[in-house]
Amino acid sequence: MLPARAGVGNPARAPQAPRAPILAPPPLPGSPPRRHALLAASPHCQTTPLVVVTRERGKNAKLISALAAKGIPHALELPLIEHADGPDRAALPEVLRARHFAWVAVTSPEAAAVFLAAWRRAGRPSVRVAAVGGGTAEAIAQAGSLDAPFVPSKATAKVLAAELPVGNNGSGSVLYPASAKAGGDLQEGLEARGFEVTRLDTYDTRPASQVDLGDLEAAVGADVVTFGSPSAVGAWVALAGEAGRAGPAFACIGRTSGEAARRAGLGRVFYPQRPGMEGWVAAVMDALDAARESVV
Repeated sequence: MLPARAGVGNPARAPQAPRAPILAPPPLPGSPPRRHALLAASPHCQTTPLVVVTRERGKNAKLISALAAKGIPHALELPLIEHADGPDRAALPEVLRARHFAWVAVTSPEAAAVFLAAWRRAGRPSVRVAAVGGGTAEAIAQAGSLDAPFVPSKATAKVLAAELPVGNNGSGSVLYPASAKAGGDLQEGLEARGFEVTRLDTYDTRPASQVDLGDLEAAVGADVVTFGSPSAVGAWVALAGEAGRAGPAFACIGRTSGEAARRAGLGRVFYPQRPGMEGWVAAVMDALDAARESVV
């Protein structure tokens, strides 16, 4: 297991992508590297590192604020993903009305938003919620009228499955409003302990429908690109191609995204042992150190 703020060494490079997007005409031999207008216009462009934040639009403010507190006032927002309804979203309110569950397992802030909307439509039934980590628990707490959720000792689906308390009458049933792209770790782990799991694929994550090519060019030349999910990693690789694999350092919110980045052939990947905002910011700072060392 990696230590906190662990840096992952350069993994084996992935095979050359069939094509890489042309972001701008290639510079003439010997010409200085281009800088994006956003950087050229900034009086700090020579001294202030550029960090790219890639969560869906409207979900990057917390990371941007945390980076500013660390002395990084200029972050480039490049939303790489967006959320859409999953095939089971419409059924969730009726399931909450019709059945009683020992637990509702919520594994991301987006899943929390989907669950809370359905819970309100269902008439706010009495439920016990288990949240995978602090960020998800905070999103649940915004409802105001739910008990504080159970949170495992480590913010992963496997640990949540291992630590979810068993009820007085046996393991009981769990409602799992999931992403359509979520793996099977939570359901399989709970079922192995005797829980009955009802999984509903209530939302999906897909590449952003529109990406500004100027911002994408700037991101390829940035010091650090951040990822909050494996979906963001996949969108980056598809858009930025080979140049995007080799240029920046990468800071991921947790191990799942970090391992996705390694599998994609990205170099200089950093992520915390425990997912969360504090560890993510620490990973960004480690990635910045690596980026500075590479240009010394």
